[in-house]
Amino acid sequence: MPKSNQLGFRLKAWISASRPRTLFLAFSVALCGNAIAFSTGIFNVLVFILTSLLTLALQLLSNLSNDLGDFEHGTDITGNRIGPQRALQSKAITAKAMKRAIYLCSLLCAAIGISLLYHALQFISIFYIIILTGIGIACIFAAIKYTSGKNPYGYKGWGDFFSFLFFGPVAIIGTYFLHTGNIDFIPVLPSIALGLLTASVLNINNMRDMENDEQSGKITIPVRIGLQNAKHYHGLLNFAAFFCLVTYSVLYANYYYQTIYLVIFLFFFRINYKIYNTAEKKDLDPYLKQTALTTFLLSLLFSICINL
Repeated sequence: MPKSNQLGFRLKAWISASRPRTLFLAFSVALCGNAIAFSTGIFNVLVFILTSLLTLALQLLSNLSNDLGDFEHGTDITGNRIGPQRALQSKAITAKAMKRAIYLCSLLCAAIGISLLYHALQFISIFYIIILTGIGIACIFAAIKYTSGKNPYGYKGWGDFFSFLFFGPVAIIGTYFLHTGNIDFIPVLPSIALGLLTASVLNINNMRDMENDEQSGKITIPVRIGLQNAKHYHGLLNFAAFFCLVTYSVLYANYYYQTIYLVIFLFFFRINYKIYNTAEKKDLDPYLKQTALTTFLLSLLFSICINL
């Protein structure tokens, strides 16, 4: 293969390994947290930039570690996986190169986090800085340990919970706090809603791959409860997210047009209806992208509406 073709092939493999659709999902969370802070009248541009970069870097770290972890545990090489072919699975990227990328991405997350904490020292006490440092370390550790290393929590059915936690309450409440220096209830309901929608994206992925996961010892929630119950669980995640944001609007919206963003849930419910009526697991794959992009659209419209 000519060098130019090899370079293009490898670049395409790295882009695929980064899973761009999940990066949209990660930015949705950062956007939401920053927008809530802006709605209170307290906003810092540098915090917005750094929290957005950190959320994206953590999602990228999670994606690369997931590719490596599933490859090392044999999940991607059974020949039964339904989703897109992974970078290591296709041999487009070596395990050594992936480990190097994970190491560099971890350093990037740490560098952004340190920059954020250094800036926060100007208006946040050292007590909270220590707590935020611990949370930052936990975020990096959780991103790596999803499927990598010994006893990865994603193989024991904890993937949904940690996705909800770190890409919901931790990210959004943490971002709000870094802007305002306040701990209050304002960001709690949106953080739960975005965390639930993040978990719903993972649930679609796990429903699609449940047979392959079970064969390779990856015990996700769909593997534990079965496809039909996993569809009910998915619907519950969607309706709970809707309820959280309706409640938020009741509490904090001053004008009716600040609730317009809720119309986006019509798309979620439509996707949910299609998922319920999809018999073949392989046919669930398009709803993964649709749910991630709809979550981004919800976050974008939410951010605009609450600041009108």
